[in-house]
Amino acid sequence: MIDIEDRLTLDERSRVDYILALRKQWANTVYPALTREYAADGEPPADTVEQAANRLHELSLYPWFSHLERVQQKMLWKAAGEAVLSRRAQLTEQLAETAADGAGTLTLNSSLELPSWYTDFDIHIQPGSFFSDDMSAYVYEFGARIVMLRDNDGYKFHKLFTQTALPELPAAERVVDIGCGFGKSTRPLAGKYPGAEIIGVDLAAPGLRLAHAEAAAEGLALSYRQADGRATGLESGSCDVVTGTMVLHEMPSDAVRETIQEAARLLKPGGALRFLEFQPTGDPFRDATVFEHAERNNEPFFHDLFGSDLLAMCAEAGLTGASWAPFDERNDGVREDGWGDRREWHFPWAVLAANKPEER
Repeated sequence: MIDIEDRLTLDERSRVDYILALRKQWANTVYPALTREYAADGEPPADTVEQAANRLHELSLYPWFSHLERVQQKMLWKAAGEAVLSRRAQLTEQLAETAADGAGTLTLNSSLELPSWYTDFDIHIQPGSFFSDDMSAYVYEFGARIVMLRDNDGYKFHKLFTQTALPELPAAERVVDIGCGFGKSTRPLAGKYPGAEIIGVDLAAPGLRLAHAEAAAEGLALSYRQADGRATGLESGSCDVVTGTMVLHEMPSDAVRETIQEAARLLKPGGALRFLEFQPTGDPFRDATVFEHAERNNEPFFHDLFGSDLLAMCAEAGLTGASWAPFDERNDGVREDGWGDRREWHFPWAVLAANKPEER
């Protein structure tokens, strides 16, 4: 498979490196300075996120912090988009040729109606979002490397999630990845569950085409299907594990509930639900900067996730033992003792876990 980064011109590489450096300065320098200004304002500690957010907006550094995140995100997609679109012919040919050689399957549904909450926003400020054009999947794959500060190259986050959050089930027969995107979260599942049928489900045909081609290039026999995570069309009680990464926060609360209900329907008795998402840290100031990220990054349903009781949703769906556990994306993966003391701005990753009761 062609890796765009291997084909960048010197000018393109310089742009990408500049954007990465800017993003690192924003996270590692501007945010700690914002934290110090907040601590020095003489006010008593905020008790709620709302109180912290009100104080946040009064800080002299906050307009810069907010502006820098949004501007560098726009710069990122412009650079990634131009790099990809200038190579459209090569990449289109690659998709067709590589996918044709694969042992897996790709099932697209041209009549699938995409929900308005999915199509009405340029999520992450990516023009045209992820579903609009075959090249949008390449743009997102390339851009996501910079969004994650190059710390997820090789999909380290997803491998850590697979290794530390998913149960050991040597006899697993079917595992489903909801909101699989371009397959970064699906491919590690093949190593975790080598004897299982691995199925990636997503709304976006462009992402699925790229996922299928990249699985084929790696010699993985994975199945990808275009479907709504709320109604996958798969058989009830057919899955040992249902998982998803970074997908629930991009749905309104009703859709989150319906997705959890669908996951519960798919699970066998004794099966496991595991989703990698975000949760408040308990630090009102840090959480306020995360809440505000929703507006800065065009993620309109971020607040729906934080405002919903997903543990109760799991119980309503008939699942038991629902819990959240912090997830440290740097090295540890799941860590029950919290996110630790981190000075830089970071996403508060967390794993939602629940299980389908065994039959009596």
